Amino acid sequence: MNPATATTTVVGIGADGWPGLPEASREALRAADVVIGGPRQLALLPDGTCPGERVPWPSPLRPAVPGLLARHEGRAVAVLASGDPMFYGIGRTLAETVGTGARALRVLPHPSSVSYACARLGWPVEETEVVTVVGRPVDRLAAALHDGRRVLVLSAGSGTPAEVAALLTDRGFGPSRMTVLEQLGSEDEAAYAGVAREWQKEPGDALNVVAVDCRRAPDALRIGAVPGLPDAAYENDGQLTKRHVRAATLAALAPAPGEVLWDVGGGSGSIGVEWMRTHVSCRAYAVERSPERAARIGRNAARLGVPGLRVITGAAPDALAELPPPDAVFIGGGLTAPGLLDACWAALRAGGRLVANTVTLESEALLTDRYRRHGGELTRLSVAHAVPVGGFTGWRQAMPVTQWSVTKSEVDFRWIP
Repeated sequence: MNPATATTTVVGIGADGWPGLPEASREALRAADVVIGGPRQLALLPDGTCPGERVPWPSPLRPAVPGLLARHEGRAVAVLASGDPMFYGIGRTLAETVGTGARALRVLPHPSSVSYACARLGWPVEETEVVTVVGRPVDRLAAALHDGRRVLVLSAGSGTPAEVAALLTDRGFGPSRMTVLEQLGSEDEAAYAGVAREWQKEPGDALNVVAVDCRRAPDALRIGAVPGLPDAAYENDGQLTKRHVRAATLAALAPAPGEVLWDVGGGSGSIGVEWMRTHVSCRAYAVERSPERAARIGRNAARLGVPGLRVITGAAPDALAELPPPDAVFIGGGLTAPGLLDACWAALRAGGRLVANTVTLESEALLTDRYRRHGGELTRLSVAHAVPVGGFTGWRQAMPVTQWSVTKSEVDFRWIP
């Protein structure tokens, strides 16, 4: 093939292999000089059908993609992918490598395992949550668990159903019904079901999807979908931004999909955790100088379904030096540390938000001074709880929290300390 017209074609293939491919996909594979894929996918091509060189993906896969494509530059390359290549597949990596123009990348999708599973179960695709644990911790599933919701888990192997059952039981969703669908779309397709807390089935086929019909146990702690989770959801030593203040803080931070948060003085990690729970693409870095608390942040993040939260053990501002630029910064502790506010502000992207909370007079004076000079919004948050007083009920006032929130576009970028 002429190098000027060489194109990388991604061909989605199902468990039914060659017989399940449409003619356009077959023709792309027959015309390819090189066919790249996983060993299982390459084995689905019958001998003699595709004369091109067959190249298995090396491991780890993602870092090898640019070099492998470069070695075959100028040749017609076909890449095999499971199901829909653009749905948690190799298609994204290829698009980032070669571009998305029609002469650079051509994608021929096959029905995904999600489409097959929803068709078998009678579940509307648009109302079904999808969580992949392929190369990712199964703890990610916890963020999708809500009573009455339906979730499809893209399995990492034959052991995933048992891991899912154990997680559901541990997180208070033991009554949930699980259905494991194997080899979807092939002649060997099979399914079996059971209740999570009673799951004792032996591992089956490695190619499977786990469908979960979520049912919360009556005595399980209810975890909602918006910031302000119950304080009891967090393991803590008292260093925890309490529920009502936390909800107000997240509102001021205003997370949006794909944004990055620095949670400085992480404590129990609640701000970073709830930032990441707002959208699957949000990222957070919790900076905590205490190794014990840093470990606790990691446990809280895993339990609440965001194991991807990065925990940095060290003291700010020094520990901030290697972090990616943030879209938002929350300072929950250490405000009086020399240079901390300046370092956070300098790193903040244009249009980014900085929110700082304090309960001490010394830090409040610092925030008041910054508010006077740079604007933003200064708020006093006060919460009282009803408690027994003898045979009656009265109010117990929590320590008031002073909060300064500011957007970088609102003030002079020169930031005079």
